[in-house]
This record gives sequence, structure tokens and C-alpha cells, in this order.
Amino acid sequence: MNFTKKYYWVFIAIAIFALDRITKMLVLQYLPFRLPVNVLPMFNLFFTFNTGSAFGFLNNASGWQGWLFSGVAIVVSVFLVIWQFKISARHAWLKIALALILGGTLGNLYDRIIYNHVIDFLDFYFGQWHYATFNLADSAICIGAIMLVINSSHKEKI
Repeated sequence: MNFTKKYYWVFIAIAIFALDRITKMLVLQYLPFRLPVNVLPMFNLFFTFNTGSAFGFLNNASGWQGWLFSGVAIVVSVFLVIWQFKISARHAWLKIALALILGGTLGNLYDRIIYNHVIDFLDFYFGQWHYATFNLADSAICIGAIMLVINSSHKEKI
């Protein structure tokens, strides 16, 4: 088996990380901070910072949360890489799910290390209700997590 077939998951994780970085650099350069830019009904681009975790959890803590979330991201990333090496290449669905989570985790970890917060900009809403603002890395993590749930509930592992 050649390198590309055996380690395709590395390319997926790198692609997610790169796309996340590109979108965040574009946001930093072109979007106004905390001013919604309407794209579609129910969707804005809304550039904001998140020092917490998903849904702004611990967003208002005194700064220690960045270290906590960075540490967790490093541990999770190492765990995901080790897991990847233990999974047979025939379990493509699982390998892709883990690669999405790894790429997204590394994208947000980069933000925490470089900026001390995560750059978020995707804002979906219905009427006055807004879902948590998120980014491409968060999206990849969520898609990967959904794939893991589907994989774990499938009788014959995908």
C-alpha cells in the first residue's frame, strides 16, 4: 500500500486546517468586527472572538480557560493521531471522521496559541434567535462527531 492510500487522513486534516486558516485570514482582512454582514435570509457573516469553548462556555473567565482549552486540544490531537495509526485503512468512514475532528481541533488550537481566542464568523439565525457563532474548524469537528455517532451506531462498522 502506498503512502497516499495509507495516510490520506493526514491530507484531510491538513486541508481542513488550511481552509480554516484561509477563511479566518479573509475574515480578519475584510469583515468588520461585530457588525453583521447579511448573506442570506437566516445567515450572516459576523466576525467575533471567542475566548471560551463551544457556545461561548467560559467566554467571560479571566483567561485561564485559554490554557485549559489549548491543553485539551493538544491531548485530543495526540489521541486522534494515535487512534488513526491503530485503525485499519478499510475503516475509511472512521478515519475521515477523525481527520475532520483533528483538522478542526488544530485550526482552533492555532487561534488560541496565536491570538489567545478563536475567530468565529458564521452566524445562523431564525427571527431573533441566533445559533452560536462558529467557524470552519467548528463545522469540521461537528461533522466528524456526527460521523462518529453514525459509525458507533452502525451494526457493521462503516
